[in-house]
Amino acid sequence: MSRPARILLVDDEVPILRSLTPLLMSRGFTVDGATTGAAALESFRSRPPDVIVLDLGLPDVEGNDVCRQIRSESNVPIIVLSARNRESEKIAALDQGADDYLTKPFSPEELLARIRVALRRVFSANLTPAGPLKYGDLTIDVDRHRVFRGTTEIRLTPKEFSLLSHLARHPNQVLTRRSILTAIWGPAAAEHPENLWVLISQLRKKLEDDPANPQLLVSEPWIGYRFAAEGEQNGSAG
Repeated sequence: MSRPARILLVDDEVPILRSLTPLLMSRGFTVDGATTGAAALESFRSRPPDVIVLDLGLPDVEGNDVCRQIRSESNVPIIVLSARNRESEKIAALDQGADDYLTKPFSPEELLARIRVALRRVFSANLTPAGPLKYGDLTIDVDRHRVFRGTTEIRLTPKEFSLLSHLARHPNQVLTRRSILTAIWGPAAAEHPENLWVLISQLRKKLEDDPANPQLLVSEPWIGYRFAAEGEQNGSAG
């Protein structure tokens, strides 16, 4: 990049802004801060960030509403940083368009790691040419519906391929079960998670070195799944 990545921090707890801002700046980021939803939206529109770190408990508007509004206008990565740790709260935020969810209290280094993952996804999507999705030795040829480990082709059923390519288009992003079911089978399938469980199990048997300890198709307990692509070399929608 020709400029530092810009981070928008949205939190009504001023001590968090005061502690995170110098930390992020010391790592080379440009940082904008906001303590209300209105200020967050104004900053988002006037100085578009590369990543947003968003608290849910804002004084003027619910954080999920801010998330939904931003997502309707942009694909910028949104990392929720909240004291709310109930499963239903996490699922609601992810369903509104958040890419990740970190619970307070949190490790600043973990937040930095998640920001780096989000930025890698943004920059690879913006800078790499169109073509097959490539992650390490795994190649997903979206146009030809073929999958390879190195030079060895892995035979997948059409539904297996649809699920794998859907997850791979959102590397390192937590996708809820409901969103995956709707994308692969349609809205009527949202109440039938057993379809997804079976398909994930089949894919792990074909793709994972140890299906009982998956490193690629990772479960996020009670929420959904994540395509863990720490070693991606290229990525596009094909």
